[in-house]
Amino acid sequence: MKHHFTPNHLVRYLYNEVSATERLDLEEALSQDYGLFEQYSELKAACQQLPKVKFSPSAATLQEVLKYSEGAALERHA
Repeated sequence: MKHHFTPNHLVRYLYNEVSATERLDLEEALSQDYGLFEQYSELKAACQQLPKVKFSPSAATLQEVLKYSEGAALERHA
């Protein structure tokens, strides 16, 4: 069966957000369709150029979340 893969499929593949079946289908298509492989290569290169940003909540924010969670758990068991 012939699939039509969009750039959205390729981005999801890059970020490992595809099912095992879709991954196999995409990998087969990439090995057989040079145009699709070229698109994938361009997206991969662009992705690698994005800054690697990590967001970390402050200690105060973590404490507020834990406090809220503890309160919610107590309310459920009351």
